[in-house]
Amino acid sequence: MAALLEALPAVSNLRRGVEKQRPRPPRIIIKCGMNHDDHHFRPTRRLAIGITLLANAGAASAQDNGLWIDGPLPVPHATNKIDNEETKTRSFLKKGIYIAQLGTKGRMQRLRRYAFDLLAMADLIAQEDAWNYVRRYLRLKSTFMYFDFDQVITAAPLDDKPPLLDLANRLFDSFEKLLEAVRKQDVPQIYSCYESTTPILQEVMLRMA
Repeated sequence: MAALLEALPAVSNLRRGVEKQRPRPPRIIIKCGMNHDDHHFRPTRRLAIGITLLANAGAASAQDNGLWIDGPLPVPHATNKIDNEETKTRSFLKKGIYIAQLGTKGRMQRLRRYAFDLLAMADLIAQEDAWNYVRRYLRLKSTFMYFDFDQVITAAPLDDKPPLLDLANRLFDSFEKLLEAVRKQDVPQIYSCYESTTPILQEVMLRMA
């Protein structure tokens, strides 16, 4: 026991020696506008001007890219005849959604992608406990597709406008019927409306490819 107690100080000294030999990580000191004899941060006039220029440049580029707004959400309006002839609107349209300006090609790509997303919704249609989600999901996707179709039709050549208008109206009529069936929880009508919507979505994908 006495020998063990005598060995403990030697082990402690050995540990201290190892810690002394272990290299310490280098210290990095960054000085911005400091004097060598002053360790307090002092912003310089050049630094203030640089920060201001960077902030203004970032804000300008953000406002010009079509993905940033600095005011109330704009309320889009369709300029082509894609509304329901009786209601003069579409029942699936959601308000308070910002739709980024992607250009004609970007909108066509989004139409194609959203058509694919809705085609993949077949599994959810079969789940009655998911119908509330289906209704919200369909309204969101169809709102984007509504305004994207409007812009694509506007930018299309004159000869391409009639078939695009026909495709858009057939699609949106089908969406309204499907949403109404989901709202009423009419199972046979839900399946029937979705089956009639499927080939139209496939046509959208081919048209926007």
